[in-house]
Amino acid sequence: MIDKFSRECPLLEASFSLTGVKVARALQRLAVTRGYPRTITVDNGSEFISAALDEWAHKNGVTLDFIRPGKPVENAFIESFNGRLRDECLNVSVFHSLEDAQEKLEAWRKDYNDVRPHSSIQNLTPTEFAEQHRKRTA
Repeated sequence: MIDKFSRECPLLEASFSLTGVKVARALQRLAVTRGYPRTITVDNGSEFISAALDEWAHKNGVTLDFIRPGKPVENAFIESFNGRLRDECLNVSVFHSLEDAQEKLEAWRKDYNDVRPHSSIQNLTPTEFAEQHRKRTA
């Protein structure tokens, strides 16, 4: 997941298969600390078009904004992020277990959020950018 505004990655979750139920559960866990988003931009993968995710979104007042099939540029932020994640973590790591995969994903996520400046957010890290915004709006 990527926050389009701050470029933060609030969650990466390893799984053998990603279902709508798992996505809804992850979003619910995240909502405890971050609140519910107004809109989530998603592609047309089976985990996103599932009844479970639709029900979660409806119950929590979240709009699911589906990109057009075959138009990944409509969700360029996540496409760029996914490429970076693949190149820097998934393609260069050996995962010995699901727990090991989650630990490596979490280490990469923390580096992405807390260490790397992003040119699109004034050369701040996503964490720094989000914190500055919170201070300005508090």
